[in-house]
Amino acid sequence: MTAFIPQMEPVVSDADVSAVNAYMRSGGWLTEFEQTRRFEQQIADFTGAQHCAVAPSGTLALFLALAACDVGRDDEVIVPDLTMAATATAVLLAGGKVVFADIEPNTFCLDISRVEELMTPRTKAIVFVSLNGRSPGNLADVVTRWQRRGVRVIEDAAQALGSYVGGRHLGTLGDCGCLSFSSQKIVTTGQGGAVVTSDEQVHATMRLLRDFGRTEGGTDRYLRVGWNLKFTDLQAVIGIEQLRRLPTLIEQKRQLFAWYRELLGGVTEVSLPRTDLTQVTPWFVDVLVEADVRDRLAEHLRQAGIGTRPCYPALHAEPAFRLDGSFPVAQEISARILWLPSSLRLGRDDVARICDTIRAFYRS
Repeated sequence: MTAFIPQMEPVVSDADVSAVNAYMRSGGWLTEFEQTRRFEQQIADFTGAQHCAVAPSGTLALFLALAACDVGRDDEVIVPDLTMAATATAVLLAGGKVVFADIEPNTFCLDISRVEELMTPRTKAIVFVSLNGRSPGNLADVVTRWQRRGVRVIEDAAQALGSYVGGRHLGTLGDCGCLSFSSQKIVTTGQGGAVVTSDEQVHATMRLLRDFGRTEGGTDRYLRVGWNLKFTDLQAVIGIEQLRRLPTLIEQKRQLFAWYRELLGGVTEVSLPRTDLTQVTPWFVDVLVEADVRDRLAEHLRQAGIGTRPCYPALHAEPAFRLDGSFPVAQEISARILWLPSSLRLGRDDVARICDTIRAFYRS
């Protein structure tokens, strides 16, 4: 029987297992300590940021960044309508009010012209999501323009580790950038997130907020209300080991996308978003198909032993966030994107099997 190809799966190496075993035998206390600080420094070094603070998840990293940037009750925060729900829920967790903006059709990122129209005196922050590692080429200029208006810019770079714009790592252009290390990411610690920043004050505030608002662990002096948003050294050990091979993982992700682009050539019903593989490291392989056939294509692939996943819904129409407004591009793109198998375990033969199955669907 032909093996099932999952849409995504974590990749844990023998080196990861050895690192965990060595740590467990070392007498470490598991909670965050020296290995966590080391992991944070390595993330900062890789991205080019001055500072890094890790958190239990990407969602809580976003919350931490928003709270450290003083987003609070009733502050308006502009977020894209097409994104993982965590982008919006983090705003609500911080006490802010979500203001959805439509996306533009090439990068699937915030439509910058719509953002300008949505700004009000109550706009405290903008969360820019680099969906699947993509961004507009003029992002740095746009971020500077928003900041000059007194608006904080938080980059949701959860899907952008290893992706750049203009030679700068995504997540380092705004006030803060948030990463995710959940099980499907290029570097995974099971769950986990991080905030990178070059703002000394923001970093100092995050260090307080993520440890109950106290100046250091083991003390009971609280400078402000904070939370328990600590990481663990056990996770950090895995993250450190995976960061060692991140350059190789980046090459593999880009090669995977390139194979799909090559082997789906000639299937005119399927298109891959424009992606500069010298700058972008796609998290998932995403393709655009017509909305009325996407589910049938997914079922065809499932029956052939190939897993897929549809894109996120346009959040404004979800019961949890239901808001009025016009978001035609987000709704169209959401209905058309299908995520194909994107595991780093895949070889060219696996991709060929997937692409041949897609070709057969359209030729039947």
